[in-house]
Amino acid sequence: MSDAAGQKDRPWVMRTYAGHSTAAASNALYRTNLAKGQTGLSVAFDLPTQTGYDPDSPLSRGEVGKVGVPVPHLGEMRKLFDGIPLTEMNTSMTINAVAMWMLAMYQVVAEEQNPDLAPEEVAAQLAGTTQNDIIKEYLSRGTYAFPPEASMRLIADMIAYTVHQVPKWNPINICSYHLQEAGATPTQELAYALSTAIAVLDQVRDAGQVSEDDFEKVVGRISFFVNAGVRFVEETCKMRAFVQLWDEITQERYGVRDPKMRRFRYGVQVNSLGLTEAQPENNVQRIVLEMLGVTLSKNARARALQLPAWNEALGLPRPWDQQWSLRLQQVLAFESDLLEYDDIFDGSHVIEAKVAELVEGAKAEIDRVQAMGGAIAAVDYMKSELVSSHAARRARIESGEEVIVGVNKYETTEESPLTADLDGAIMAADPEAENAARASVEAWKAERDEAEVAAALEALAAAAKTDENLMAPTLAAARAGATTGEWAGTLRSVFGEYRGPTGVAGAVVAEAGAELSAVRDRVRATGDELGGRLRLLVGKPGLDGHSNGAEQVAVRARDAGFEVIYQGIRLTPAQIVAAAVAEDVHCIGLSILSGSHMELVPDVLDGLREAGLSDIPVIVGGIIPDSDGRRLRELGVAAVYTPKDYGLTQIMDGIVDVIRSAGGLD
Repeated sequence: MSDAAGQKDRPWVMRTYAGHSTAAASNALYRTNLAKGQTGLSVAFDLPTQTGYDPDSPLSRGEVGKVGVPVPHLGEMRKLFDGIPLTEMNTSMTINAVAMWMLAMYQVVAEEQNPDLAPEEVAAQLAGTTQNDIIKEYLSRGTYAFPPEASMRLIADMIAYTVHQVPKWNPINICSYHLQEAGATPTQELAYALSTAIAVLDQVRDAGQVSEDDFEKVVGRISFFVNAGVRFVEETCKMRAFVQLWDEITQERYGVRDPKMRRFRYGVQVNSLGLTEAQPENNVQRIVLEMLGVTLSKNARARALQLPAWNEALGLPRPWDQQWSLRLQQVLAFESDLLEYDDIFDGSHVIEAKVAELVEGAKAEIDRVQAMGGAIAAVDYMKSELVSSHAARRARIESGEEVIVGVNKYETTEESPLTADLDGAIMAADPEAENAARASVEAWKAERDEAEVAAALEALAAAAKTDENLMAPTLAAARAGATTGEWAGTLRSVFGEYRGPTGVAGAVVAEAGAELSAVRDRVRATGDELGGRLRLLVGKPGLDGHSNGAEQVAVRARDAGFEVIYQGIRLTPAQIVAAAVAEDVHCIGLSILSGSHMELVPDVLDGLREAGLSDIPVIVGGIIPDSDGRRLRELGVAAVYTPKDYGLTQIMDGIVDVIRSAGGLD
């Protein structure tokens, strides 16, 4: 037994990643989940909030309330946590570029909930986490707002502030989750996450805001957010390797003496990349296996865990689906005997050998990154490596070497009662959320003191031009009533804009098997018939930063012989149309995973018509319900691809068909 006879270990914090439509609707969901036994909150923000735009920004069109909750100002933050005592809660906020702003508004709401306490007393009681890992945003998720140096400064300022003022808060959650989603091998996931942690700790140390005596506290408050895939043994070993490597790095590089401060503390969202649209009921057993990989090993057990729902490859999960995932955790923690024993893997030769292999490989890759000047300097290199790894994985799936049950093997299936009503199997975001959020911002601005807001933002801009810690002027801006877009816009005016690398140019070229060679021949022949090389524009309209699919399409199209125009994420429909005109393309491929396809795709189609280019075929890929797919084709989209269409070379062949049909060649 783990302790005294009959005494169990405490279970991990159980969360559900949630937030949608409006702050009021999300608040109701949080209260319901807490009543069902959830022990911590995990807030999902919508894309405008994540990237520092207000709902009335042109870039926010179609994105408000889709993948999370819009929080454009303090009033909405109040609604989000209405009736939830923040000094008693453990809240995780998945927020990166604007993490400082979200923490400031969270703290101010907590102060308002506790008017009898001084602000510093309230801050001292707050417990939770802001993700705040900007490097992985450049590599995999795309919700960055500022250039790397400025972003690292914001992170260091937040860490210094929380160490002194909010000691129970984890100011950064180094996130390897999205690295695995972007194709990282376990070795790359270990190496790039730990290289990020090194970059952050070096930044804090060199900024001089934390004394040498307090630096151990900085290390002790850094947590990690990890992905767990379905390869159970490998994932278990990865977590044990993380524990070993973090202990070595913090002791040897930073001289941390207290073993508690060197402890590898991590939370988990298990893998969503491996969830399938085909036979989605199989996702339940995948989620269970992934959960076991981060809970069975006591010495490397997660501190917090959130599970996706079985239907996330189809669309937005309903409350019942999220409840099912919560119950999976509860059955494991409270019905099984898992928490009654010491680590069941200690002494296993198989586990020890695999951990040693992962540690050796990760150390070599960390050394490679450090030799380039560290994680920030190596962003382009790491991005290309991830795109190449993802391409290799896609190739293994397409060839059948890597089996995905129900997708590339055992595809015959009975009709599922879970998906008999596909439109009813997912939750639709409130279509009025965007209008409500716009109205909220308008009403908020009408009631605030504009002079006070202007003064606060001027003070923020002035501080940003110095080495002053930006947390104090950020808190002042929140109290004055500034909006999310105004705070981020003020800092953009000082720090400038930034576009991350795509990784496509440096990705490894695929081997030309018979199928790809045949498509290359068709691409070449069709180009000859049309008078030049076929040009494909791959575009990502809106604020969706999940670029993995677009990157893989761009890489495979290049390997199939297309001339590919891919400018990265976060483009307006007008910019995509302008690129199509400038590059004289034969086809446009749009990738949208945020659910905003019904707003953004028609905008592109309208723009093409206005430019006299309605003859250019448009194809769309993303998480698109069947009913939406039918509507898009009625509007003029030539083809719609969803996650079940995993064969990229077949998609390339389909693009040739579309181009030939548009060109009158068939």
